Amino acid sequence: MTRGRQEEDRIADLRVGRPKQRIDFSENRSRATIKAVSQIRNHSTEEMTGENTMKTAVITDSNSGITKEEARKLGLFLMPMPVIIDGEVYYEGENLTEAEFFEALKDGRDVTTSQPSPGEVLDLWDRVLAQGYDEIVYIPMSSGLSESCSTAKNLAEDYEGKVYVVDNHRVSVTQKSSAMDALAMVEKGIPAAEIQKKLNDSAYESSIYVAVDTLEFLKKGGRVTAAGAALGSMFNIKPILSIQGDKLDAFAKVRGMKKCETKMLEAIADDIRERFSQDGWKLRVMVAGSNLEPEQAEEWRSAVAAAFPGYDVTYDPLSLSVSCHIGPGGLGIGVSRIIL
Repeated sequence: MTRGRQEEDRIADLRVGRPKQRIDFSENRSRATIKAVSQIRNHSTEEMTGENTMKTAVITDSNSGITKEEARKLGLFLMPMPVIIDGEVYYEGENLTEAEFFEALKDGRDVTTSQPSPGEVLDLWDRVLAQGYDEIVYIPMSSGLSESCSTAKNLAEDYEGKVYVVDNHRVSVTQKSSAMDALAMVEKGIPAAEIQKKLNDSAYESSIYVAVDTLEFLKKGGRVTAAGAALGSMFNIKPILSIQGDKLDAFAKVRGMKKCETKMLEAIADDIRERFSQDGWKLRVMVAGSNLEPEQAEEWRSAVAAAFPGYDVTYDPLSLSVSCHIGPGGLGIGVSRIIL
């Protein structure tokens, strides 16, 4: 491998963040370095011209459905989420692929998800700031679905206004939409504090529906009783779940996945008409799936694109944290307001 290629790979690894390859920053040295850099930049042209010259990084986690490769292309940083299989910790997109995850799930192994440790979060923040960034916009999954958001808020208090944690109650495609909005605002020169406020203020301007193909994993998670799961399987009942902010709630029950698709399309159409029809609002319509074959994913994306011809409909895999609860074959659809 050439020296240039080695350096390119090193920078790429630093961008996406690798919890297992931590740089050993001491508490005093990392904080002192960050403070010194900040003091120098505080006397920059920002004070003389009134323009925002701060260099702002956007970080989200893999619950957004953003892959490591996509993060590189977008220019954001990614926190891989931990997945525990039979007591051993893996990291989504790092040393655990989607195929390996679903193989473990289907084999009946003990699979759970977790939040990053405080040390992993701090390591990533410190590495990003050490690259020359002045401030960070950190977008974890919804505080209603994980403790990772509240943990990050507590950790950010030690960074003296350099890390702004967003709590806008998003996950999966709507969390990705928030990351895209944050990147657009960075491009416009909007400072991190204002980006955080805009994202938090738009917290409930999104909607997600997820159709579950098998009740087995809802039963394992205690969301469906064993008797309910048996009856549901017997009559081909498929639940549709909804995420409207903090919680994952039951929305409807229908027979068969095709009827689920129709029901979800109707629900999104209703949301667009009744909740997101304000003048000047632009929207993203996005779809997702758990362990779908490429042709299945494209079929679902195409069906949604045909139902909403005015939108550029994109597909992303459901994150492993969500898939752990619904199992394979799930379908998702979401809509979010575009802030800029």
